[in-house]
Amino acid sequence: MNYALAVYGATGNSQAGQTALSFAKAVLASGHSISRIFFYQDGVQNASSLSNPPQDEVNLPSEWQALVQQHGIDAVVCIAAALRRGIVDAGEAERYQLPANNLAEGFELSGLGQLLESLIETDRLITFGA
Repeated sequence: MNYALAVYGATGNSQAGQTALSFAKAVLASGHSISRIFFYQDGVQNASSLSNPPQDEVNLPSEWQALVQQHGIDAVVCIAAALRRGIVDAGEAERYQLPANNLAEGFELSGLGQLLESLIETDRLITFGA
């Protein structure tokens, strides 16, 4: 079965990101595939390269990045939600004349059309968070 995931919860504020990550690992371990993970609303914070949680907590952005790169999963971050929360790639940083970018490697900014496309192209879309 081919899955797509939508993650709406922020790191540190919600259990959604951790639950989604655990689900993703279980899906892949069971021999299924995940074609896309769409980070939306506060969930875009899971794609920040500047996240630095306390040492006794899981670094979710780093965990997501490793999973995405290891399995070649399309990791899409809603551009509107990301810009609103200060998550930008090099292109958007230049466009808005910002001093730096912080979108982690392996993630890409895109629009809600990618989420809709996931509904069409996968067997199941599972959402995590509000």
